[in-house]
Amino acid sequence: MVKVRADYPQLDDGRVDVESWAQRILADREGVSFGEVVKACLAAECAEQEAHKAQNIWDLDTSAFLTGLEMAEILSDLKLDQDTLVAAIIYRVVREGSMRIEQVEEEFGRSVAQLITGVLRMAAISSVRTEEGQVFGKDSAQADKTRKMLISLVNDVRVALIKLAERTCAIRAVKNFPGKRERVAREIANIYAPLAHRLGIGHIKWELEDLSFRYLDGDNYMRIARLLDEKRIERDSFIKEVVGILRDEIHNLGIEGDVAGRAKHIYSIWRKMQRKNISFSQVYDIRAVRILVPSVQDCYALLGVVHTLWRNIPNEFDDYIANPKHNGYRSLHTAVIGPNGRVLEVQIRTFDMHEDAEFGVCAHWQYKGADNAAGKGDSYEEKIAWLRQVLEWHEDMGGESDLDAVDDIVQDRIYVFTPDGHVVDLVQDATPLDFAYHIHTEVGHRCRGAKVNGRIVQLTHTLQTGDQVEILTAKEGGPSRDWLRENLGFYSSSRTRSKIQYWFRLQNRDENISAGRALIEREFKRLALTSLDYKAISQRLHFQKVDDMYAAVGAGDTSLSHVMQVAQQFLAPAEQEKPVITERKPSQDSGKADNIHIEGVGKLLTQFARCCKPVPGDDIVGYITQGRGVSIHRADCAQALHLKGQDPHRMIEVSWGGGESHVYPVDIHIEAYDRQGLLRDITGLLSVHKVNVLGMNTRSDTKHHTAKMTITLEIREMSELSRLFDRLGSLPNIISVERERA
Repeated sequence: MVKVRADYPQLDDGRVDVESWAQRILADREGVSFGEVVKACLAAECAEQEAHKAQNIWDLDTSAFLTGLEMAEILSDLKLDQDTLVAAIIYRVVREGSMRIEQVEEEFGRSVAQLITGVLRMAAISSVRTEEGQVFGKDSAQADKTRKMLISLVNDVRVALIKLAERTCAIRAVKNFPGKRERVAREIANIYAPLAHRLGIGHIKWELEDLSFRYLDGDNYMRIARLLDEKRIERDSFIKEVVGILRDEIHNLGIEGDVAGRAKHIYSIWRKMQRKNISFSQVYDIRAVRILVPSVQDCYALLGVVHTLWRNIPNEFDDYIANPKHNGYRSLHTAVIGPNGRVLEVQIRTFDMHEDAEFGVCAHWQYKGADNAAGKGDSYEEKIAWLRQVLEWHEDMGGESDLDAVDDIVQDRIYVFTPDGHVVDLVQDATPLDFAYHIHTEVGHRCRGAKVNGRIVQLTHTLQTGDQVEILTAKEGGPSRDWLRENLGFYSSSRTRSKIQYWFRLQNRDENISAGRALIEREFKRLALTSLDYKAISQRLHFQKVDDMYAAVGAGDTSLSHVMQVAQQFLAPAEQEKPVITERKPSQDSGKADNIHIEGVGKLLTQFARCCKPVPGDDIVGYITQGRGVSIHRADCAQALHLKGQDPHRMIEVSWGGGESHVYPVDIHIEAYDRQGLLRDITGLLSVHKVNVLGMNTRSDTKHHTAKMTITLEIREMSELSRLFDRLGSLPNIISVERERA
């Protein structure tokens, strides 16, 4: 049996009396179903018992089920909603594998399952280990990156609150485990205590700070604790006297207020001593009282009373009501020379401000699906935006070392782990190739594959925050020129591209010329552009020789897409003093070329030839038909050449005119090794890129296990077709993608 703490109500058999426990924590709670909480408790307890039976475990000092109850108690004190309490109760049994997340969604709903999934993602940071141990060492740069990574995972504040409750339970539980204490304490000091501060949850923050300080710097903790204890009786007597004086003054003013002594936390005392380089005796707020009143007006009235009773200390007054802290904290702070010449700190705030200070975001947040929160008129979206600002951690926390705040979080970065557990920040949509070049230039050059979270992925795979990435390298070799093709999506960082380009720049010029020629010829061949003047294109690109253009493309200094753009411009000159055919607008009949004007003749009926389907960028000619107007052919079309030989007097010169963006039909040919889902992948890619399909013909060769497809598409320009070919070519099993030749 699992040992049950004495403070839990127990049944006769020693198990927790979950109904009595639920009644205790849900007292005066509206909107929380008693039955649903009890159901979650029983499900967690049952799941843990079944798991222990399967593993033959019968005697444990701690329990995931009991930890869930403790987490729920912490969150119930914060007045959180039903889904959050249920998620807290179940979280640890899910994390330990005793219950599946699919079962949670089926029994308790999608919202609870999403909360648990979010906390599990945050827990992945804690689970990453290196050979030396825990990720959270004394490297401040790594701690900063880890904090940023943590926050980028949070899209619901309740996820962060559940994680805070879980870490609070964890640091309470490691008291008697010396080997574990420092690791947990450092993680909490670096990450979770500052998070509690940013969320404004004072009482959790103070507990996390004091316990982590105790385990990380026990000597200083005990020294300050002894100093506090030595003067405790004297201090309590002094505070009692001050409270009596202030209560009388409040009563005389007719204000319904409250006054009480304020406990000073050990870590905050030590931090102030370090920050101001002062001794314990110079910490003014060792003796402190807090005054709570109904309104802001009462706060300032009581401030005047305090300053009338006792002389205030210069430079020790802070108005956080007029100038709240970044986490929303509001209060008046002043230090005065109190009775018997002893220094006293006085805090004055409203009851609402005090609730905000103790419970932070939880004090004014509702999770009932309503648009407004706590009657303050803030929408759910505004609260999310507010949370993001809170989580930016940009307020200086006082210059402490391990607990330093970090700079503003850059929201367009992602944070991933190396195999050794170090955090690397990359640009949004980064790929494994970006990661490889970030680690080291040579790692990038020799990269041949990657594993993400233990699974082999393509180098074009998009990384997500929290991924653990391992690069698979060759012993020698260099990058592929295909990596530089923007359409293939191998990289997102300009830094990655520049490193690849530099590598090719250092290669032999003859190799670059050969590679560049092969790339250009392959691209123009698959686009069926066979009548291009390479010398004219190179001159338009400001190269003296064609070989210079080849070398620049081969070295990566000039992109293939840039060459394509210039080639298209070269083949589509501006209107000249000759018959002009303007581009057709989309119509139901994709074979018609509307709005055609031939100078000196007027408008003629025109249409695109079905044999070659010309598009902008192609050299074109016109053929005057009998009864069907002018038929537009590609200049290299076999049918057009045949007609020119038969009736040369019917051929007319035409060119592409300017105008609005239009679409043109084009046939493409795809050859691939046949597999299940091939057609679905191709049509899905065309749909994603919003390419309209006019027709499709597929043929399978069962003997060679190949498939050949002819697809008629509508495109706007040749560069769009080039990009589409790159994407289609990157699909699994694709052998070739080319434009159909006439």
